[in-house]
Amino acid sequence: MPNYNGVWSLVTQYQYAADWSADNIPPLLGDIGLFGGGQTNTNVIEFVTITAAGNATDFGDLTAARNGLGSCSSATRGLWGGGEVSSNVNTIDFVTIVNQGNAADFGDLTAAKAQLAGLSNATRGVFGGGTDSTDVIEYVTIASAGNATDFGNLTDGRLSLAATASPTRGVFGGGMSDRVDTIDYITIGSTGNASDFGNLSAARIALAACASSTRGVFGGGQVDADPADVNIIEYITIGSTGNVTDFGNLTAIRSRLTALSNNTKGLFAGGQEGSTRVNKIETITIASTGNASDFGDLTAAKVYIGACSNSHGGVQ
Repeated sequence: MPNYNGVWSLVTQYQYAADWSADNIPPLLGDIGLFGGGQTNTNVIEFVTITAAGNATDFGDLTAARNGLGSCSSATRGLWGGGEVSSNVNTIDFVTIVNQGNAADFGDLTAAKAQLAGLSNATRGVFGGGTDSTDVIEYVTIASAGNATDFGNLTDGRLSLAATASPTRGVFGGGMSDRVDTIDYITIGSTGNASDFGNLSAARIALAACASSTRGVFGGGQVDADPADVNIIEYITIGSTGNVTDFGNLTAIRSRLTALSNNTKGLFAGGQEGSTRVNKIETITIASTGNASDFGDLTAAKVYIGACSNSHGGVQ
């Protein structure tokens, strides 16, 4: 490291980045979004700074390559649970969000499953649904590594659903046993079965969700047999109940995508447009309505990614 000359600045610090050892990489700054795994069966974790449009950058690796993961996060840790490569797994991995590097083992889900959904507040991470159309909801305490514990049940069993949260309430939307338009909600700090919240505008699977502390947003998905993907974005007020309201549109029809947010911006990433996988990331302003716009690109085109951030609506 260069000698300290009595004046510190962030610019100077990063000019000397080549002098940092692998164990002394400076922490990431700001609102960080992480994208982990995905198909075709990668272990890559990549990151963006949510407040600054641009392409994703390598962060590290999951403990194993897989797709169809559920993900959740606090302000400090990101978790990925479940997924599959040749078979489903019950693995939960974690990273410290501001420190680039590989994921470590956190514990296990109650069963091996994929295409589940995750949500969280600042303390607790919750995973719901997944193969084989299970209705199980389970939770972990994000700050303490360990196995998941039973929370309750969704109103019906389903996979390929989406989930997001405010600091107090989690919502699960869509999914498939048969395709449903159901939105369920839970109180994150307690345990118990989910209750009916309202409905999406149509029954669909392979959609994505993100949230501010007050508003949940669902985007994309598939309403019927492939390739009937949609570009719909719609929203709910998480603290109430009721059906969705139209928000706007993604830049193209897309399913099998993922989403993350800070308390202001939502990002929708990856997915499949018809038969073509894409690497695009697009952004919305959650408190307003309108169409999504370009943000940047993932490092590769992929589907069924798990995404989380250190600044989403659940941690506000």
